[in-house]
Amino acid sequence: MSPTGVVVADDEALVRMGLRMLLDGEDDLEVLAEAADGRAAVEAARRTGAAVVVMDVRMPGLDGIGAARALATAGSPARVLVLTTFDDHATVDAALRAGVAGFLLKTAPPEELLDAVRRVAAGQGAIDPDVVPGIVAAYGRTATRPARPAELDALTPRETEVLGLVARGLANSEVAARLHLGETTVKTHLGRILDKLALPDRPRLIAWAWEHGVVGP
Repeated sequence: MSPTGVVVADDEALVRMGLRMLLDGEDDLEVLAEAADGRAAVEAARRTGAAVVVMDVRMPGLDGIGAARALATAGSPARVLVLTTFDDHATVDAALRAGVAGFLLKTAPPEELLDAVRRVAAGQGAIDPDVVPGIVAAYGRTATRPARPAELDALTPRETEVLGLVARGLANSEVAARLHLGETTVKTHLGRILDKLALPDRPRLIAWAWEHGVVGP
């Protein structure tokens, strides 16, 4: 099987070099191109056919969020994993609305980044647990809670439980331990939840759950 192709986009050369060394050190991952700004990242993704673009938010010219939006609008198969130092709710919310498949902070350990790249490539999505409290706080300040979404009626009681825990930022292993389930069973439930709610991945599921008042602070 061919390695998963990755484009690395960051305006700092040392960061790009470090990411290339980390990713190319894995047998199943390969950096196909580097980019120093959003426009170059979009072009690199188009030219190389990369599966994942690991991209910073703040870059000159077209920023990472704009680049993610451009890729989504163009129907690019490349999935964007944001890797940034900015964890404020406005940045996270804008990134998710732009169609990113993952959001990770640069403080994350290397193994967490590698796992996130693989999960994004597999269509699962990834979100840094450290940004979830910001989402919670932002939606917790909403004066009125929205009405219960009708889409929830399609979920089983167990799927509703899984949704509530995932929306609070728990990993699959933590959800499994909390509900006394196998991790594979949790993954199955999560896949069905995403299908029933017509959501592409975990990050969008978390944002949707808080935005629609499925869970609260």
